[in-house]
Amino acid sequence: MNNWNQVLTQEQESLGATQLATGFVAAVTDQGLIAFTGEESASFLHSQLTNDVEHLGPGDVRLAGYCSPKGRLLASFLMWRTDESIFLQLPRAIQPAVQKRLQMFILRAKTKPADVSEQFVTLGIGGGDAEAMLQNWFDALPAKPFSKLDHPLGTLLRVADAFGAARYLWLTSPETASVAAPVLKERLAVGGNEGWRLSEIHAGIPQVGPGTQEQFVPQMVNFELLGGVNFKKGCYPGQEIVARSQYLGKLKRRTALASIADAAAAPGAEVFSPADPEQPCGMVVNTARNGTGGVDALVEMKLEALEAGDVRFGSASGPALQFKPLPYVLDKLDV
Repeated sequence: MNNWNQVLTQEQESLGATQLATGFVAAVTDQGLIAFTGEESASFLHSQLTNDVEHLGPGDVRLAGYCSPKGRLLASFLMWRTDESIFLQLPRAIQPAVQKRLQMFILRAKTKPADVSEQFVTLGIGGGDAEAMLQNWFDALPAKPFSKLDHPLGTLLRVADAFGAARYLWLTSPETASVAAPVLKERLAVGGNEGWRLSEIHAGIPQVGPGTQEQFVPQMVNFELLGGVNFKKGCYPGQEIVARSQYLGKLKRRTALASIADAAAAPGAEVFSPADPEQPCGMVVNTARNGTGGVDALVEMKLEALEAGDVRFGSASGPALQFKPLPYVLDKLDV
């Protein structure tokens, strides 16, 4: 019998919005996973991350950021817990350095981080057909975005909706994935990392990676709008700057969803406004091929450029960004 990898990675497609909205499955292989285990794991992470970890419940899934002392994001995580561990999912490309940095601050705290990326197969499933497909294995599904359930067949996380439909991450064993993969492939479009990233972009979920570390205060990438920042918790690195941006109304930048007719657009690339052609007005946060020869992207930029509606990729004479609606409202902070 073919294993899950052969079934779901040999025929990956460059999916478009229509396929994602209908139903898709993606082998998510570019994400790493850190497990913190020990009785003081929650209190340690609570002191390091932008979100509340001490009150993270067994059915909760949350976004969280890890900032430099200057309040700039070094990493962004999807976070959940079991009875034994707290898990942080982030790009594999930055996981070793981020894990090492966190470990430096553990000191005497009773917690130990471990790279558990290879212990699970991660399948991303979404679109209108997702729920019916998952009911082949699960009697019940997480009822709302950012919730989870644990099951003998693995952990099922419901993440942010996209295209008006639910999306799930199923962390399971290679054996279970090998049984499920042919069934999923028969009914759903197969997308891989690129398809999953495209669905994340249309859900408005930013992810900090190699090209964008230390570039953004959390609010610049809409992180607090997604529940990724808790302003009532105690201190963490950069907390004063993050709070000042929130309460003193100093933030003049936000992240928007747009299509760019240039397949070379990548995280960290700059965008420009013709009104001020000499200086970049923003930066690309995340991209994924959209099936039309270009990319869809989350792009951080000055609010005045976003409001003007004319933003170009690469230079003031580059291709114009075609803006699309986000699934949530941008609460502008330029007061």
